[in-house]
Amino acid sequence: MCHRNRSDSMKSDMQLKKDVEQELEWDPSIKAAGVGVEVHDRIVTLAGHLGSFAEKLAARRAAQRVEGVKGVVVELDVRVPNQDQRSDEEIAAVVRSVLEWTAGLSEKSVKVTVEKGVVTLSGEVDWGYQMKVAEDAVVRLRGVVAVVNQIDVRGSAGAADIVGKISAALTRHAQDESRHIDVSVDDGTVTLRGKVGSFPERSIVCNAAWSAPGVRNVVDRLSIGA
Repeated sequence: MCHRNRSDSMKSDMQLKKDVEQELEWDPSIKAAGVGVEVHDRIVTLAGHLGSFAEKLAARRAAQRVEGVKGVVVELDVRVPNQDQRSDEEIAAVVRSVLEWTAGLSEKSVKVTVEKGVVTLSGEVDWGYQMKVAEDAVVRLRGVVAVVNQIDVRGSAGAADIVGKISAALTRHAQDESRHIDVSVDDGTVTLRGKVGSFPERSIVCNAAWSAPGVRNVVDRLSIGA
């Protein structure tokens, strides 16, 4: 998705507010009329209500896409429309089916509990990317108000081994970008720092980190620029 590029130093809070509002309106997955935008010291606050948890996440990503934004605070409520409301039992059944069909995760590996539309995932998986795939599949379901991901990753790997495998993957898929990226690991949490040229390149880097064995979480601190 294209977005507006301006130099950070040229943007006031007022300009950032306008740019974020335009980005929200430009994204077809978001009903921008339900979102209020405030900006202070380049920190964007989104308030209001939206019709789904997926839409709430999309609004956060839209604000993060705008160049010059230093941080995003999300104070959005999810109010599920009547036609999309589901009982907790219905949601749990659909989540169970989705996890098995899209991620190959059985009830033995991932447990599902639902309370007032809030889905909690728990259990253990072999790979960090499975934990991420499970969450991504559930957030899009109708009737879901929020997702709490408590899935753990089995086993462990040394920091040097994780960094080595991520660096090798980056060299294969994004060789130019790999020279500008710093990878650090602390107890299975990978932190990415540096600069990439575009959002697709950013996705390549993050996906490479998630695919490394022993990774439990990925913190994306990458910036986008020439």
